Amino acid sequence: MRAEYDFDYSQAIRGKHAKRIREEGTNIVLLEPDIADYFKDSAVVNEVLRQVIAISNLTERKKLPAKKRKAAKPVTKVARPAVVQNK
Repeated sequence: MRAEYDFDYSQAIRGKHAKRIREEGTNIVLLEPDIADYFKDSAVVNEVLRQVIAISNLTERKKLPAKKRKAAKPVTKVARPAVVQNK
């Protein structure tokens, strides 16, 4: 930890947020290293996810009956997404 951080641990409360996290969960998502390499920071990840959501909202999805659905094939190679950065 950096020297400029001066925490007073005598005031700390152990497990202060544990109950809330256990009951409500968190919004943390861990990216696998090969995916994380493509993104500079969380703002870029959020922007790309917003673009994916916008595109998926433009397409019509047809639902097949459960017996006709095929299992998705595992992705073996992931193409690097084009990231548009706002200036």
